[in-house]
Amino acid sequence: MIRFAALFALALTTAVSLSSPASADDDGPAYGPELQGFDYPFPVERYRFSSQGQELEMAYLDVKPSNPNGRTVVLLHGKNFCAATWEGSIKALTAAGYRVIAPDQIGFCKSSKPERYQFTFQQLAGNTRALLASLGIERSVVMGHSTGGMLAMRYALMYPAAVDQLVLVDPIGLEDWAAKGVPWLSLDGWNEREKRVTADTIRAYERATYYVGTWDASYEPWVQMLAGLYRGPGREAVASSSARLYDMIATQPVFYEFEHITTPVLLLIGDKDTTAIGKDLAPPDVRSKLGNYPVLGKEAAKRFPHAQLIEFPDLGHAPQIQAPARFHDAVLGWLQHPETGGMVTK
Repeated sequence: MIRFAALFALALTTAVSLSSPASADDDGPAYGPELQGFDYPFPVERYRFSSQGQELEMAYLDVKPSNPNGRTVVLLHGKNFCAATWEGSIKALTAAGYRVIAPDQIGFCKSSKPERYQFTFQQLAGNTRALLASLGIERSVVMGHSTGGMLAMRYALMYPAAVDQLVLVDPIGLEDWAAKGVPWLSLDGWNEREKRVTADTIRAYERATYYVGTWDASYEPWVQMLAGLYRGPGREAVASSSARLYDMIATQPVFYEFEHITTPVLLLIGDKDTTAIGKDLAPPDVRSKLGNYPVLGKEAAKRFPHAQLIEFPDLGHAPQIQAPARFHDAVLGWLQHPETGGMVTK
């Protein structure tokens, strides 16, 4: 198995310069459909259950602190992320006394890629609730990033009594892309797009959107993690799941329900983020108006009944990876003192 340390060594050679990163499309690692061959930084557990007439396995991390404070944080990953990409957050949270549960959602990463599975945010939220119930966890802090932010909002809407605090990290879904003019794309269209995914396309997108045009060797393992799925023997199942998940994201907005989220919300926004699903499909005049996170964050914060907004003026879509110290100081400050903690002055 290719160890995480080996992937980091690969990063040092493939991300030597920002101007010409080496391509790993042809000779990089290939992983199985459930990321077999890619090691996570913590032991992986499996939750086995039946859903939509299929027997499934949901991979998850359950990391316990040395000095527990009695609270649990559930981490929900984004579309191009996995439980493993929460590594820095897991270490920061467990050091502060929190137990951390970080699942790979069905269709992602080390979890099952079932055929004929109807992906909805409600279904993924229900799967997550069932996982937590199996672990005896009734209440928790829920922290979602990107697509995981949309899922976290849906989870809070469905199970408000189970969420103590809600942390949203550059969540997508702060606007209704279709209502703004992004054209519909068929499932066949999403599948065709998935066939063109390579390490180079992943890296270029992440550099521009996640890291504000910068690149660091520590980002490369996450590129290879995703690209390896598309190089492996399960590439068709991976692409099919990914296409259906994009369709879910594009057609199931949570945008109109912010006012119904009664849980205290911390909204963390990298102001350089420009993420908008399907933006490249939109006409130029529409495209230029999408993904304006400094505006979207402020507008959303006004609509949540109990919310605090923290902005990172110089960061992109993944502040927890790009500037972990600043990010975790803000999160931990708010978790411990939600009325006054975590303030960032612009």
